[in-house]
Amino acid sequence: MDSITNHARPMMTPAARIAQIEPFHVMRILEEAKQMEAAGRELIHLEVGEPDFPTPPLVIEAGMRALAERRTFYTGAAGLPQLREAIAGFYRDRFGVTVDPARIIVTPGASGALQLILALLVGRDDEVLLTDPGYPCNRHLVSLFEGRPVNIPVGADTRFQLTPADIAKHWSEKTVAALVASPANPTGTVLELAEISALATACSQRGGALIVDEIYQGLVYGRAHETALSVADDIFVVNSFSKFFQMTGWRLGWLVAPEEHIPALEKLAQNLFLAAPTPAQYAALAAFHPETLALLEERRQTLDSRRQYLSGLLIQQGFVLPAQAEGAFYLWADTHKLTDNAPLLAERLLREQAVAVTPGLDFGVSDARNRFLRFAYTQDLTALEQASTRISALLETHCD
Repeated sequence: MDSITNHARPMMTPAARIAQIEPFHVMRILEEAKQMEAAGRELIHLEVGEPDFPTPPLVIEAGMRALAERRTFYTGAAGLPQLREAIAGFYRDRFGVTVDPARIIVTPGASGALQLILALLVGRDDEVLLTDPGYPCNRHLVSLFEGRPVNIPVGADTRFQLTPADIAKHWSEKTVAALVASPANPTGTVLELAEISALATACSQRGGALIVDEIYQGLVYGRAHETALSVADDIFVVNSFSKFFQMTGWRLGWLVAPEEHIPALEKLAQNLFLAAPTPAQYAALAAFHPETLALLEERRQTLDSRRQYLSGLLIQQGFVLPAQAEGAFYLWADTHKLTDNAPLLAERLLREQAVAVTPGLDFGVSDARNRFLRFAYTQDLTALEQASTRISALLETHCD
């Protein structure tokens, strides 16, 4: 017997970066909610960023056809040429913007696109400017590449978005990029094109990059559909088939990058993930079919109805919606009139009323996060009404 088996083995020490990456609290809530459902509770899910709509039928059929035709081998690292051309066509037809398909790289989800960009731009101790609140995985991915996320507290006065003044104030010799989202998670706010242009100028004047997360693009309400690519070519744009196209589990996204960076990004893609899932890429070709786009427009209108309905219910109950949510499918609700402990309110809603919502502590590091809850209007109006009734029942005791 090997002598090492006679002694306790030393514990392997994880890399230091692990300590900088916090758990995603909403996934813990989702897991607990599913356990409650398995035990017989009737849950109302307002926590996870995934609508209740199934993937459009033509997309499913195209995916099944790809499998039947054994289209299961690797594609090129940048993705199927016909899919890159279809994405370019989408920009042309929907936004009137010309994008060379060669500037498009298809990725395993939008997270894959962001990993490519950060791997390209971020060196050890380099800084990336981010909004606080903002999507938590963004700051964690910066840390993963040994960079330093600079979380900038933003409020209702700027619709929870970065401004050129924020860029000027927080940019340092270590800063390489700023990352914004439009529409944004968790706030649902949308940047105007003039604001994106000003941010792009502020970054380029300092020798850095602007990264724009557009994964909720298409899910906008009461305003035009727009893209940052219409105002600047030297930015990085991240998009996804998950949200508007309702293909979350297919794990497919894309990025549009400045032409000069494409060779390096392809090299990174070859090494990080070889290629995006092949059947998903063939399925996504059907996402741009007129019949699919018509269905998605109907669903967008349904989400808008839900947004307006839930907004009214929450305001009646004493929640404050400090900035108008014009996109995505989230409401960022301030609870200060109801409680001084929003995370506890979220826990009680789940365990006592079987309503799952996301505490604001997932979305930043500032103290303000403890005042907020994120509500996802990803259920039908009947479920939203039931959720409101249950929330009211809890507030009668929680606020006593």
